[in-house]
Formats: sequence, structure tokens, C-alpha cells
Amino acid sequence: MAALHHLVLPPRLLSGHGPPPVLRFSRRPRPLLHLLPRAAAAATRASAAAATAVSAPSDAALQNFRRWLSSQGADTGSVAPAVVPEGLGLVAARDLPRGEVVAEVPKKLWLDADAVAASDLGRVCGSAGDLRPWVSVSLLILREAARGGDSLWAPYLAILPRQTDSTIFWSEEELLEIQGTQLLSTTTGVKEYVQSEFDNVEAEIINANKDLFPGTITFDDFLWAFGVLRSRVFPELRGDKLALIPFADLINHNGDITSKESCWEIKGKGFLGRDTVFSLRTPMEVKSGEQYDLDKSNAELALDYGFTEENSSRDSYTLTLEISESDPFYEDKLDIAELNGMGETAYFDVVLGESLPSQMITYLRLLCLGGTDAFLLEALFRNKVWEHLELPVSRDNEESICQVIQNACKSALAAYHTTIEEDEELLEREDLQSRQQIAIEVRVGEKKVLEQINDIFKEREQELDDLEYYQERRLKDLGFIGDNGDIIFWES
Repeated sequence: MAALHHLVLPPRLLSGHGPPPVLRFSRRPRPLLHLLPRAAAAATRASAAAATAVSAPSDAALQNFRRWLSSQGADTGSVAPAVVPEGLGLVAARDLPRGEVVAEVPKKLWLDADAVAASDLGRVCGSAGDLRPWVSVSLLILREAARGGDSLWAPYLAILPRQTDSTIFWSEEELLEIQGTQLLSTTTGVKEYVQSEFDNVEAEIINANKDLFPGTITFDDFLWAFGVLRSRVFPELRGDKLALIPFADLINHNGDITSKESCWEIKGKGFLGRDTVFSLRTPMEVKSGEQYDLDKSNAELALDYGFTEENSSRDSYTLTLEISESDPFYEDKLDIAELNGMGETAYFDVVLGESLPSQMITYLRLLCLGGTDAFLLEALFRNKVWEHLELPVSRDNEESICQVIQNACKSALAAYHTTIEEDEELLEREDLQSRQQIAIEVRVGEKKVLEQINDIFKEREQELDDLEYYQERRLKDLGFIGDNGDIIFWES
């Protein structure tokens, strides 16, 4: 399985400048289930649970699930679980206005750290030390599945898909279709991370407690439980707050919803508000028979849920910039970055058809700063240097930026085994399997974004002679250069 590629590209830097900035054209190796959604959609990203299930649950299983919810005190009167094109979803039973509460799920049905502690797993998980919340809840899912009909959650577990088209479930041959993509790097990193966590708990918890896990629990089982959490947990309920909410997790993705308002809350109910419930409401008007959907992005959708959309706004590429420890000005640059809310490493998601992320150019200028421009790193400028970097510093610095990005784009594009034109021809075929289509749409989207980034900096390089740099701005401020660029002389 391919490793995460670390792309370090040495551009033609001008004499006297420091080492090239470190560029990683790969998905950031994030701690899984501690993921933060992309900043632009942080308030609206809720879990897209359905994904493309290999087989949908029977009507009897869905009816049993609904009866179970009702018997346990859940209020689901306005929406109902149903088989939809994505697999499972919530469908409105009547017209719903925006902001209406459509479901309330009591805390006793949640699968979270409290449920682990209250179960017979609580003792062994507690003695195992600091298990990550997602690991404990994954073990709870597997333990409850092993209990069969004796489990409180049996009706819920019965409707969960056993597999999806998420790339974490793809074969080695299928993964070849996303060769060169950031998605492959992320998928590989995810599986390696889950494997390492499984190795940690297999001997210490699973094999050591055969009374709790009487059958054989494999890595594939553990990966399935992880996939359930990855695809069904609301982003704000991850990390230490991780909670899987049955029924609410059936909400699907919908690109039409752009509201930044949260569509759910955890609140008290009953006598003196002592009963905690997860309350779900509509983010927009929903017609009877329509799915009640929420928002989610193409590589992310493919990894988490196993589908993509033909929508340019879903095509993105993550540019990772890093201050090199070999940079002679490393400490100064790191200090400046931290003073301005950034760090040694910065991630910038570039979206097709949109302008470059704010502060990306500024951060690049900082990384490439050196030579005669290094005076800006002195303590005298410490509180003002970021403001200076928001505008071109020097021709050498700006040219370095253009070259390093163009070289990075060319190298990244060379890693794909198909061209954009070839991919677009493939998408015209009617016999594509779902995973083939996902692979093609992801890789063609990434390549289009890379070409867009390359074109931006290629055009910028052609305009270097027309830019105004720091020294010119400084001379103007001192009154030595007029607005037309001429040097001003004073006569006595």
C-alpha cells in the first residue's frame, strides 16, 4: 500500500535566499475522529450517514427500528427512515417549515463514552488506560453486535450497512484507480491509523476478554465499526464529545443547503430538564416525501460516505506549507507565524473556480523570505512584518513563490496515470461501476484544481515587473518617489 507522499520541491531560488519552502501536496495526516470540518462550513457540516450501501435493510427491519425508537421514548413523528438512492435517509411525512423540531433522541440511546462506561465494557476499557473515544465506542458497537438480539441497540445495528463505497473499503486493485491523488494518501493514512489502534486493543482487550467477544474480531470488523462512526457522527460531536445518535445519523448530504446555522442542539427535557435529548430541526423548508438533508465536500465524500457529486465546488486540493527546520531563519519565521495565528505548518484548501485562500500568499512570502529581504525578520519589524508581507516584498521573493508553486503543481500532475481529457472521456461511458466513477471524478477534480493553481502563478510571474515592492512603497512614504514613480529632488 502506498505511503503518504511528502513532496519537497526545490525551486530555482535566487542567490542569497534560504532553502525552498516545504510543500506537501497531500491530505494532512489528521487524527481521525478529531477532524475539524473545513472552516467555511464548520457550522453546517453534519453527518451524511447513508453512503451507498451494498444492500438496503428490509421494510421489516425499518419498521422494527421505528418501533424500537418509539418504545425507548424517541420522538420521530415528522420524519421517517426510508430506503433512498444513497442507501438510507430521513423522509418527511408532511410539509415541514424551516426550524421545526423533527426528532428528539434520548441520551440512553446514544452510543458514547457514557454508554461504554455503563456497559460491561466499561471495566476493561477503563483498565486499558486512555483509549481514544472512537476506539472505545467502536468496541462497544462490536460488543453489542456480538450480543445479537440481547443488545439494547439490536434494531439499530440491524439497519446499518455492512459495507459502503467509502475508499477505506476498496481493494488494492480499486485503489489503483486513484493513484496520484490526495485521496489515496488520505485513505492509506486512515487505514494505517485504524490498523495501529486495532493492534493496540486486539491483545489487551479483545482477545483477553472472550466472555465479551466470544467470536473472532478481525481488523475488517474494527474497520467497519470505525467506518460507521466516521460516516455517521456529527462533526461537532467528535473527539471527547463523540456520540453516535441513532435515527439522527440517517441525515444525508445535500449541496443545496447553505445555511450556516446549526440544525440541532442537546437540551434538557422533562421534569426540571433532567432528561437529555438530541433535538433535530429542519435547516430549510422540506416538502412531504423529500429527504431531510444536511450539507457536506468530493474527496471527503468519497472517503467518508462513498459517493461524489458532479459539482465544481466539490473539487478541491489541499496545499500544505511548512517552515523548514533547515531554514536559517526558522525561529524568526515560526515566531512571526505564531504571532499571526498560524504555525510551523499551514493548510490551504484551494477550490475549483474560487480565488486562493486568504493568507496563503502572505504565508508563502514568509517561507521564501531571505537574502536581502531578511531585514524584515528583525525584532524591529516583528509587530508589522505580517502587514508588510500582505503586499509584494521584492521581485526575488515574488518570483520564488511563483516558481516553487509551479514546480509543485507540475510534479503533482505527473503522478496521475491519466490526463483530464482521458478522464472526461471515461466519464461518458455508461458501464462505469460506482467505485470507478468515484475515482475518476475525484482525480479529474484534483487535476483541474492543480492546473488552476499553476495558471494563477504562471500569470503572476508574467506580471512581476508591474508590481510595486516594499522598497518603492517605503520611498513613497518618505516622500522620495512621486506617484508616477519618478525620484523627487529638492533644490536649495
